[in-house]
Amino acid sequence: QVQLVESGGALVQPGGSLKLSCAASESIFSFNVMAWHRQAPGKQRDLVAVIDDGGRTNYADDAKGRFTISRDSANNTMYLQMNSLKPEDTGVYYCYAVTKVPVRVYWGQGTQVTVSS
Repeated sequence: QVQLVESGGALVQPGGSLKLSCAASESIFSFNVMAWHRQAPGKQRDLVAVIDDGGRTNYADDAKGRFTISRDSANNTMYLQMNSLKPEDTGVYYCYAVTKVPVRVYWGQGTQVTVSS
């Protein structure tokens, strides 16, 4: 059973930065893709950024140019560097991963990010 543990969420002022971490219980090379999703209050969970096993990345339009997804194979950890934060970035950020064999989807428990003055 894969475990994903997020950390790094906090209250931050508009324009500030945060770096989220997602620690996996096994090698990140076990995953086809890893991603960050956000769920704002009263809204559905939406994709923010994704990275595949080749290191290719993709971002939601509102994250492009502000957020950077990355991974560290030595620590089996995925990151999301968030800069120029806006109030609309507020929400619970979830780590997501899909294993290669067998193909299964895993979610972390989420970490709260609040952008407010």
